[in-house]
Amino acid sequence: MATKPAKKTAATAKSAAARKTTAAAPAAKKAAQQPKAGQTAAVKKAAVPKQAAAKKAPAKKVPAKTAEAARAENIARKSLRKPAGPGVEELKFGIESAFERRATLTLHELEGSTRPLVNRVIDGLESGEFRVAEPDGHGGWKVNEWLKKAVLLYFRVNDMAVVDARPAPFWDKVESRFAGYDEAKFRRGGVRVVPGAIARRGTYFGKDVVLMPSFTNIGAYVGEGTMVDTWATVGSCAQIGQHCHLSGGAGIGGVLEPLQASPTIIEDHCFIGARSEVVEGVVVGHHSVIGMGVFLSQSTRIYNRATGEISYGYIPPYSVVVSGSLPSKDGTHSLYCAVIVKQVDARTRSKTSVNDLLRGLAD
Repeated sequence: MATKPAKKTAATAKSAAARKTTAAAPAAKKAAQQPKAGQTAAVKKAAVPKQAAAKKAPAKKVPAKTAEAARAENIARKSLRKPAGPGVEELKFGIESAFERRATLTLHELEGSTRPLVNRVIDGLESGEFRVAEPDGHGGWKVNEWLKKAVLLYFRVNDMAVVDARPAPFWDKVESRFAGYDEAKFRRGGVRVVPGAIARRGTYFGKDVVLMPSFTNIGAYVGEGTMVDTWATVGSCAQIGQHCHLSGGAGIGGVLEPLQASPTIIEDHCFIGARSEVVEGVVVGHHSVIGMGVFLSQSTRIYNRATGEISYGYIPPYSVVVSGSLPSKDGTHSLYCAVIVKQVDARTRSKTSVNDLLRGLAD
């Protein structure tokens, strides 16, 4: 009887101990997973190092952009800002098509398509992108007739308007070339414009051009370093080369029609004397000197004193030209002509002043 309670007590104790062990196991596991207070600080310290102790990576050297790369990037940036305009061939086709229908163009056509095309050409003439006449690469010149057509269309698409100017306004279809210019624009252009100088829209002026009180018409091209002196005139679409001098009162004729006619062309490094007139598409070759009061048109006889030849419409390079006359066949009278009194070489032309070249021409 005494043995049975003892066994029961032992079994009960064993069962209770097992339950205690089972209940304590999760707590022990959780405690094992959690680090002690000291260990926690160490782990945090190791996991988050101090910023001051971190070493900075050496900066990579980026090569400077080349001028070509910078220019390409600038062009790409501009192309993102606004859609590309029509190409030259598309522009040419649009101008020629509008010119053929110029008398019947509707108001909608004028405002919708023709005016933007014409303004694009006029902007191109002002920037030097387009030229009414340009060297053909073989010593001659080629005429871009479609640009002449654009200039003529400019008068068709624009109405008369007040042109703000001092001391009094003007009433015209063509705006002033320098309308809206401020100091920054004048500095960028590099052109010196003296009070009294008039230039119409659609004209190109190179760097260091000097405009005394003078007149330059639409479509004209004036190369860099050229002086347009007091009361000189540059006609519509006339082409003036670099480093020329148009003396006081000289007139360079313009031509818009007929379309195939070449404009008057003064090539580089020419001197045009006071009160001289070069008109009707005459070409004056580079480094030539035209004396005071010489008149040159397509019908003017040009007599070469050295060879005895008579030509028309063209002055060879390095020529020195003065006024003269030739007798009639019957000897009863003489008629005006231009005389090439000498032709100098490049060395002489570069070292000799214009006045010296014109002296002693009667010898």
